[in-house]
Amino acid sequence: MALGLIPILITFALWWYMTKGEPEERRIGALNMPSPSDVVDSFRPMIDQPDNEGRALPSHVYISLKRVAFSFLIALGITLPLGVGMGAFGSVRAIFLPLATVSGYVPIATLVPLTMSLFGTGEEQKIVFLALAYVIYLLPMIVKAIDGVPNVYLSTAYTLGASRTESIFKVLVPVALPDIWHGMRLAFGVGWTYLVLAEVVVKDGGLGDMVGNAQRLGKPGRVWLIILIISVSAWIADLLWEYAGRLLFPYRSTQR
Repeated sequence: MALGLIPILITFALWWYMTKGEPEERRIGALNMPSPSDVVDSFRPMIDQPDNEGRALPSHVYISLKRVAFSFLIALGITLPLGVGMGAFGSVRAIFLPLATVSGYVPIATLVPLTMSLFGTGEEQKIVFLALAYVIYLLPMIVKAIDGVPNVYLSTAYTLGASRTESIFKVLVPVALPDIWHGMRLAFGVGWTYLVLAEVVVKDGGLGDMVGNAQRLGKPGRVWLIILIISVSAWIADLLWEYAGRLLFPYRSTQR
């Protein structure tokens, strides 16, 4: 933990050094990079001063978290059975592999206008966009986790008389579950990037909406504060995923 703090402290020290002093004396202009004190000073106004819709910072954080979580659950409901099917059955893999391969090369940003043309600019568009982005990222990781199960487990199950269904749900999925969980953890973190992209383009509350408003009003301190809030939120979520993984799969921790 101490070693991990070193690059963070160095980054903050460089940030302070490049932005210290009065705005006109700084090495980097205040509009391009606010100082740490500017970012801290912008926190209370974002708490106390709601926007035109009556929403302050906590409301926007809640909106973003709700969108990330709901769209992730939708994507998981699609990718988990599909990924297991592609990993367990060659016919299912042959059907969906070309589509999964092509979708992996689609720039995520292009899904924003596509979903806007199909679902409008409301909440449904953001959920669909995030769910699609999650599916594209998560599906290959689930298939890879299923493929990574050593064949000796399946051979042993068949030797003991297990059926194809039993080998999938009692051997294949349980053995691959720690790697599936790790893929879910990574996908949930990447989803914050997709979230800001959706909320900046189509403004309807959320942290991305706040970024767009701060840029329009010429308040870079708020932009940097929101970036820090997103980073800290994603980091806390990642720690929770890791902690839950240690509880669910303690044998994987001891093996490592």
